[in-house]
Amino acid sequence: MKRLLALLLLLPWALAQGLTLRVLLKEVPLGEALRLDLPSGRVLAKGVEGGVVVDGRLFPSFLHPGPTFALDGTPYRGGLLLLPQGEKVMAVNAVDLEDYLLGVLPGEMPPSFPLEALKTQAVLARTFAVNRLSPSAPYDLCATEACQVYRGLSAETPRHKEAVLATRGLVVSYGGRAISALYHADSGGMTAGSEEVFQKALPYLRPREDPFSDGPKSRWTVDLTPERVAAALRAYGLAPRTLEPPEVLALTPSGRVGRLSALGVVVEGPLAQRVVRAMGLPSALVRFEGWRALGRGAGHGVGMSQWGAKGMAERGFEFREILGHYFPGTFLSDLVVRAGLP
Repeated sequence: MKRLLALLLLLPWALAQGLTLRVLLKEVPLGEALRLDLPSGRVLAKGVEGGVVVDGRLFPSFLHPGPTFALDGTPYRGGLLLLPQGEKVMAVNAVDLEDYLLGVLPGEMPPSFPLEALKTQAVLARTFAVNRLSPSAPYDLCATEACQVYRGLSAETPRHKEAVLATRGLVVSYGGRAISALYHADSGGMTAGSEEVFQKALPYLRPREDPFSDGPKSRWTVDLTPERVAAALRAYGLAPRTLEPPEVLALTPSGRVGRLSALGVVVEGPLAQRVVRAMGLPSALVRFEGWRALGRGAGHGVGMSQWGAKGMAERGFEFREILGHYFPGTFLSDLVVRAGLP
């Protein structure tokens, strides 16, 4: 993978020493207490009409600048902003990008994986975060699987830190911009094109054979029930019509479900895959024998397979080669934050 210098503007939340992310840690209704451990001691905070009450004092919003704090017993690096939004209060962690990664990697990849796989994950997690910067929103990322799992300071390990430091500032780019750095647990031997799952076709997220992915969910069998399938359909506003078991009517280019019939209802495209996942199946790389589902892989299948990265690293591939395999046509770029606007 070639190297390219990628210059990004210094956005309003970027600090002189690096790039600061805003991560939503928790959202609670007005009146619900939050326990904060600050360098000055423990205080309680809660949202009220007109602002936030912290230790008995009312603020329009509350900012603790850091360098650390704990929210409801979980410690974090960086600062904390308590921001009233309608009937809720958002607890947002303002944290340096590299410090954020120290709390992300432990939630996304175990320390037992080879170092080159951990480095690959570090680059992708950094790229994912940069791609999600959103100055017009109250935060950039959440702390759950809906974004990237972020566990904070207490989750950090020396091995994950080594991977972050070894790849400091590196992102994957295409056309001079950070890519949509998607990843999943196990491709089942074949990654998916982005349009199969997310409707939009991206040139660097194409179906690719992946012989290196061999995780605990590489092959699986799940026995379904009519009730379980009906619940999956109803989750998307679809009403069952018959008692016919699921049947794959068409496949996507990667071999995943492209058109599905279930309980007399026919769905296609990305919705078909969402219904399959709502059945509780690990992936949409599946076929049905009556009420029995036989499949491969875990996750949406787009981008990098984490178990595939492990398999490649164990075979001697370094992180640049792993990234090149899963994201063809991209560049490994240096993220440079510079002061000033155009």
